[in-house]
Amino acid sequence: MNEIKSAITQEKLETAAFILKTIAHPTRIAIINLLRDVERLSVNEICEGLGGVDQSLVSHHLSNMKLKGVLGSKREGRNIYYTLKLDEVLGVLNCIEKCEVRF
Repeated sequence: MNEIKSAITQEKLETAAFILKTIAHPTRIAIINLLRDVERLSVNEICEGLGGVDQSLVSHHLSNMKLKGVLGSKREGRNIYYTLKLDEVLGVLNCIEKCEVRF
């Protein structure tokens, strides 16, 4: 029987699945979108950029993505600034923008 070969490696599939699971929430995707345009943002700046989303909810999502290595953070005084740490997330975000899914 002929073996079917995929152009996508197992490693790429696993990385994509990990990223998709990690960012699988509209607020998380919106946070990543903000951090794509601005190199680093504080929690308050992210809340403002999201149109006033509750800080505790934003902090929860930031902590989750930081724990999984998607985001990095640095404390400066009383503020913690977040940055994108995993550049592959931008590729996924670009794919999302190109999608024309209709429900």
